[in-house]
Formats: sequence, structure tokens, C-alpha cells
Amino acid sequence: MNNKKIIYALLIVVVVALTALLLTRHYRYDLTADKRYSLSPATSAMLSKLNKNVEVTIYLDGDLNSGFAGLKNATADILDEMALKAGKGLIYKFVNPSQADDDKQRQQNYETLAQRGLQPTVIYDHDDQGNSRQILVFPWAEVNFGGKTVPVSLLKNIRGNSGEENLNASIETLEYEFADALRFLTRREVRHVAFLEGHGELPEAYTYDLSLALSRYFQVDRGSLGYDAAVLDNFEAVIIADPQKPFSERDKYIIDQYIMRGGKVLWLLSAVKFDFGALSTEGLTPAIAHDLNLTDMLFHYGIRVNAGLLQDEQCLPVPVNMAQPGENPNYQPVPWHYQPLLLPSPLHPATNHIGQVVARFPTTIDFVGDGTDVSAQLLLVSSQAARIIATPAKVDLQPQQIDQTTFTASFLPVAASIEGNFNSAFTHRIKPDSIVNAGNFIAKSVATKQAVVACGNVARNELQNGQPLPLGYDRYTQNQFGNRDFLLNTILYLTDQQGWINLRQKHVTLRLLNPTAVRYYKTQIMVATLIIPLLLLALFGGLYNIVRIMKLRR
Repeated sequence: MNNKKIIYALLIVVVVALTALLLTRHYRYDLTADKRYSLSPATSAMLSKLNKNVEVTIYLDGDLNSGFAGLKNATADILDEMALKAGKGLIYKFVNPSQADDDKQRQQNYETLAQRGLQPTVIYDHDDQGNSRQILVFPWAEVNFGGKTVPVSLLKNIRGNSGEENLNASIETLEYEFADALRFLTRREVRHVAFLEGHGELPEAYTYDLSLALSRYFQVDRGSLGYDAAVLDNFEAVIIADPQKPFSERDKYIIDQYIMRGGKVLWLLSAVKFDFGALSTEGLTPAIAHDLNLTDMLFHYGIRVNAGLLQDEQCLPVPVNMAQPGENPNYQPVPWHYQPLLLPSPLHPATNHIGQVVARFPTTIDFVGDGTDVSAQLLLVSSQAARIIATPAKVDLQPQQIDQTTFTASFLPVAASIEGNFNSAFTHRIKPDSIVNAGNFIAKSVATKQAVVACGNVARNELQNGQPLPLGYDRYTQNQFGNRDFLLNTILYLTDQQGWINLRQKHVTLRLLNPTAVRYYKTQIMVATLIIPLLLLALFGGLYNIVRIMKLRR
């Protein structure tokens, strides 16, 4: 008997001790199939090394509909998980910008946030009485670390997606967005990328917006190659943006050996040449193949840029004067099949969750070689209604009678990433003259990455009154396309050594109700969710009382 008392006492002590221990620690277990509440090892490792507190202010608060309320809850969930990994070194709070004593104070709150770049989003919704209403929300957060603050956009607004799809994409990328902000705030080393010059590449003014985006992560330099074979070695990536002049063998050798040593290159190449001046003044231009003397080099790396023009039914319109000679100008929008809206691949971390990419006069690419040491992944493709126009050809701005039945090609590749161990383009060839600091020739590269886009002007931002416009912005339709995100993510993918960019591939299954079925089965759903639980409770209570009465009678 005494032994039993001792055992019971020990059990009580153990239970009390475990309870006290659990009350002092916070545990979370992710039992979801898509692991939506789990952090990547890279994020966890970064959070565990923080030596200062992180403060996060989220402005997504107040009167929210169910979709944005779900985004708010998902934000709180991911920050709770990050706070656990940071060892209580991360705190967050929600602030409602619409909460104010009067309209003047509320408007001042809005203007203060807008001045910091936190632009609001208008939600069109219905109140409880079914009346239409507009709600102003700020789907933004600010992360402060070490006295520095960076904004974090919580909402993905991908053109062509439904509201539910955009909210789901926003939830999927929350970890990446917050981890990216913390990486920016905690980085110490200066990383370098370079825009190559000397071959008629896009001038600095026309790559301003891309350079601005890259400056968040890198020091951005520009320059020509010269004679030094090691001139590119300090750069994590090199961007070759729409060259117009052929590359010399010396320049090709320098780039080739840079790649062999592990360098990364983003090739933005136009394989067809036009006279844009003639197109704007006369409305037509010849289109001829553009030889940049890079075909042999790219072939060794497993890719070929074709010289056939891509036409796509999914394209941007251009204003064309439809008036007869002597009449007042009458500009009408006309589909411009040479300016397609390219589809980003949802299977690649650089292009997942970005909008369509606008390209002017793109061509296509082919994958060549045996592919044993190099793998390729698509980045951008045409729509399912496209065709190829052989060059030389005449490009006419005036509306043409086009047989729509000829647009039979589907998902033609326009951009791709290639990675692996590349063969040098100069194996069994004599080294070009005048090369200095060459070192030992490397015939096969270490594991590295490249990306090839068969359209140079995807990196070109337009100018208005001498000022650069956002990359991917179309002045005629006033739409913003995904060019900036595409190129920035591609550079981050090429230079990523720890797998951060793969966080953009996090997938949360979108589970939506069928509105037709909900309306059709409304009565049955109400009965199932309200009446049946009450009946089951009454049945359980009745059975419990019957069993209790039977026990008492015994």
C-alpha cells in the first residue's frame, strides 16, 4: 500500500513538473499537409543568430473582409513562428491606420504612410445589409532592426489572377518577404554585379529602374571588358543587356573563362535587328537576323537563340492612326502581335508569383547538346496561340489581315535558366591575342548558372520628359507588367548560394467553396451545420440520462 502511495506521489510530482515546464515554453507543431506554418532551415538559422531585437509593425488591421482577414492571420502565424526561432528577439504589433479621432487625423495617417511608400489598396465589398462599400486597407509591414527600417509588401497583385489567387500567392510568399527584409537589414558584405558595356548595350538611363531594384542587394557597376582576363572575377553576376554590336573573340574568351570559374551571366539578346526610327516615322521596317558572334559560344553552353520573330495573339495594343489622308488623326488601339505578353513559369522560383512580362520583338530559344552535365528550366513562354515569322521580313505598323488559324504554336520558349558544368567554347582553340592575366585555361566549369532571354528590351524602361518610368510600365494601357520582378528574381536566383530564392516556391493549397453549389445546397448546408449538431447533442444527453438512471436502479 505504501509503495502505491509513493508511486502516486511520484506521478503527481512528474505531472506538475511537466505542466510547469510546458507553461514556461511555447511549442508549435505544424500538422498541415503543405507545411504552411513551417520555416525553412535557412530562415531559422538566420533568426537564431540575431544579436538585436526586431520590431515589426503591420498596418493590415481594422475593418477587413474575410480574404484580407485571412492574410492578416497568416501574417501573425508566420511572425509567431519567426519569434520562436528568434528566441523572443522579434516582436510585432498591428496598427489600424483608419483608427483616428476625426477625418482630418485619419487622412493625415494615410498621407504619412503614403509618403513612406506604403500605398493603400481599395477593397470593394458589401456590408451586412448587402450595400456596396469601399474599404481602404494598407497591406504593408515595416521591419526595424538596428535603427534601420524597410517596408514589406504583404499583398501580391498579379495581373490576370483572381482576388483569391492573389491573396493565396501573398500568403505563400510571406516567409520570403520577411526573410528578405531581415537579410537586407543584417547583411554586412558588399556584393557586386555589373552591366557590361562596349557592344551597344542599353544605356544607363534605360536600365535605371532595374539598377535601382538591384541596388537593394548589390553594388551595381558598369564597364567594358578591356584586356584583363580576370576583370570580372569580383562580380557575382554579369548582365549583358541588349547588345547591338558583335562580340570580339577576346571579349568572348574573358566571359567564357569567367563562367568556367563559376561566374553567372544573364544574357538579354535580340536576335533580330530593326530600324525603330523608320518604324515610328514611316510605320514599317525591315527585320533581319542580328549576328552578335555569340552563337558558337551559347551552343557550347547548351542553348541557341533563334532568329525567327515571335508573334502572339496575347499581346499589347498600340495606337494606330486610322484616319484617311487629310482627315483629323483618329488613333485606335490595334493588337500588336510583335509585342506579346509572355507567361512566367510557375515551376521556377524566379518566375513564380510574378505577372506577365511584356517583350517587343522577341524570338525563341532551343536547347541543344546532350544535356548530361547541364540542366535547363523554362522561365518565360508564349501563350498557346503563337507563331514564328521567318526573317528577313517586313514589319508593318498598319493593321494587316492575319489568318488567325495560323497561330497554332503553343508555349514557345523565350527565356530559360541553365545550370551545371559547362564546356568551354575555347577548348582546342588558340587563346586570343592581347589577353593579360589569363592564368591556366579551364576547359570545364565548376557548377554555376546562367540565364538566357531571347529579347533584349525586356530590361528597357521608357523615359518620359527625361525621367525613367518603372520597368514594365506601358504608357498606352497604363498597366504595370512583371519585367522588373522577373529580372530581379533571375539575378537573385543566379547569385543565390543558400537557397533563399526557393522560399518563393512555397505552396499553400487554395481551397475555395463552389459558389454555385453553395447557392444550390444552401438549405441542406444550414441543416447540416445548425440542426444536426443540436440533434446529436440531444441524443447524447438522452442516452447519458438513460444509462445513469439504469445504474441508479441497480
